[in-house]
Amino acid sequence: MAGTDSSASSRQSSFNSLAKDLELPLEQGCLTIVVLGASGDLAKKKTFPALYHLFEQGFLQSGEVHIVGYARTNLSDDGLRGRIRAYLKGASEEHVSEFLQLIKYVSGSYDSGEGFEKLNKEISDYEMSNNSGSSRRLFYLALPPSVYPSVCKMIRTYCMSPTSRTGWTRVIVEKPFGRDLDSAEELSSQLGELFQEDQLYRIDHYLGKELVQNLIVFREDFGTDGRGGYFDQYGIIRDIIQNHLLQVFCLVAMEKPVSLKPEHIRDEKVKVLQSVNPIKDEEVVLGQYQGYKDDPTVPDDSNTPTFASIVLRVHNERWEGVPFILKAGKALNSRKAEIRVQFKDVPGDIFKCKKQGRNEFVIRLQPSEAMYMKLTVKKPGLEMATEQSELDLSYGMRYQDVKIPEAYERLILDTIRGDQQHFVRRDELKAAWQIFTPLLHNIDAGKLKAVSYKPGSRGPKEADELSEKVGYMQTHGYIWIPPTLA
Repeated sequence: MAGTDSSASSRQSSFNSLAKDLELPLEQGCLTIVVLGASGDLAKKKTFPALYHLFEQGFLQSGEVHIVGYARTNLSDDGLRGRIRAYLKGASEEHVSEFLQLIKYVSGSYDSGEGFEKLNKEISDYEMSNNSGSSRRLFYLALPPSVYPSVCKMIRTYCMSPTSRTGWTRVIVEKPFGRDLDSAEELSSQLGELFQEDQLYRIDHYLGKELVQNLIVFREDFGTDGRGGYFDQYGIIRDIIQNHLLQVFCLVAMEKPVSLKPEHIRDEKVKVLQSVNPIKDEEVVLGQYQGYKDDPTVPDDSNTPTFASIVLRVHNERWEGVPFILKAGKALNSRKAEIRVQFKDVPGDIFKCKKQGRNEFVIRLQPSEAMYMKLTVKKPGLEMATEQSELDLSYGMRYQDVKIPEAYERLILDTIRGDQQHFVRRDELKAAWQIFTPLLHNIDAGKLKAVSYKPGSRGPKEADELSEKVGYMQTHGYIWIPPTLA
């Protein structure tokens, strides 16, 4: 297998070079990554493909990494490998086969010791055969939050890294982290009794996106698609706004941290969240698209919003009087995630540009990652006429030869390195829920009603009216068209 040795050597060289450039710690010894919920969609579609791409780029090494899938489903090692293979599209067959041989499978329940004893034996046998004297154990919970406490208790009881060996135990938990402040705090307390804060990594994949990462430096068209029963338990605010969009809001609105150390960045995120005023009912628009309740898993009297537009106001010196509009929805006319910073009008509009809209700085997270400045410029020709154009940094064009990592790849690698910068700290989670819990309780109690809107529209007209009321001017007649490769 000379080709395999050569490719592994090349990937190792690539890893060492990058690690040196970024001054990253190069921990030695064996690493075990356990994916709990290995037979589920999240694991197959996101977690295992992310692990494969890390392996392909040299960040996970044969002989130093052991990957174990754990779930209740009765599967063999090859059975799990076959399920994973189907999601590793466009990959080298040689690399895929090499990667899949790193994966083992253990079947067991999530609330009894028998399965976790088998899991610990699988890990321990690997560590002993590796003979490195280290025991690095990473547990990825691709599971619903309802089983987090029981699973974490089993990990703590049966599967911790032995104190006789160097290393660590770290646990990644997926969102959502509760339904409101009380449930989130209860979950945090349960996990906090089992693990230290530096052992817990609360993942929000938006924080792994390349352009969200760039915010530190730079300073959706479908419905519920068969997951209506699940979505109805949470709604658009819990599902998207309270976690994903609020994380982006933090990075835009926070003050400059004293350094790039993870705790300094997370300190500033907490400070800005604690400065947010209570949300006013009159600065909220909720919507539910027509046909949402046709799903048999959704109650006929559901008031769950599939759309929300919410104004946040930050009470500090920098942002006093500036509205932040967080808006998300299902079944809209376009599927996109953007941050728009709209500039105020210049006094004395001598070029009569107001009808075209204001200048805006736009950060587009998806699709077609880009940053562009929308500007009013003179239209070519002999007349003094203006139009809107843009200064454009489209990642697909500018970085054609650079592989932009998927969010899950970055976040898993950060966990291995022990870098918590892009994960949600407990006090940050609490501050986020304090902002939204009163609003959510009012919605659950029926005090705020979702208005109907047509699928394929911009959402309720009331949302545009709210944006206009707080000072945002919508641009008419201008559409940004992402550049395409020749």
